[in-house]
Amino acid sequence: MMNTQSDRRSRGQAVVEFALVIPLLVAIMLGIIDMGRAISAYGTVSEAARTAARVAIVDQNVTAIQGAVTGDPRIAWLGLTAANVPAPTYACTAPYSLGCVVTTTVTYRFQPLTPLITTVLGPITLSSTSALPIERVYP
Repeated sequence: MMNTQSDRRSRGQAVVEFALVIPLLVAIMLGIIDMGRAISAYGTVSEAARTAARVAIVDQNVTAIQGAVTGDPRIAWLGLTAANVPAPTYACTAPYSLGCVVTTTVTYRFQPLTPLITTVLGPITLSSTSALPIERVYP
């Protein structure tokens, strides 16, 4: 069977179409991966804020609160530092009392892997806040 010129042209056309479409498909796939990473990072930042609040309701020491967050193995993959976990805020003034609401906030700068997303959006700041009433006053 001989290849006709139209068969060769349609194969060449398919190669050109594939070359035009593949960058778009790769960009979409990488965008989906980055979105999954961002959702996972946000869930971890939320867990860090809840951890900080749980520690703050029984121990009002800022170093202990920050240490609980930065030392938690479930949160460690983000690489959070004490700078990501500022001192909590209290709804009452010192000396604190039972039932006083403590609010903790954790922030994280998410860096997408996809160059296009990084160029358009840049780093994305993820933040989560948690508030709970004090259960024990730490001297």
